[in-house]
Amino acid sequence: MQLSARNLIPGTIKEITVGMVNAEVVIEISAGVEVVSVITKSSVDRMGLKKGDKISAMIKATSVMVAKD
Repeated sequence: MQLSARNLIPGTIKEITVGMVNAEVVIEISAGVEVVSVITKSSVDRMGLKKGDKISAMIKATSVMVAKD
């Protein structure tokens, strides 16, 4: 698969909470660092997503904020 998006972050599904229409997918990208995505329930079903699956978060945004500690 070839993609134009550069922000492809590998991780593991930590948790999936399925609602009536949407599902919240928590992706652990490193120890204690998570990315959360809300996708359709049908996408979870079609892709066969489950806890422990190795996946990638593809981030496409027109603006990304940067904060310095």
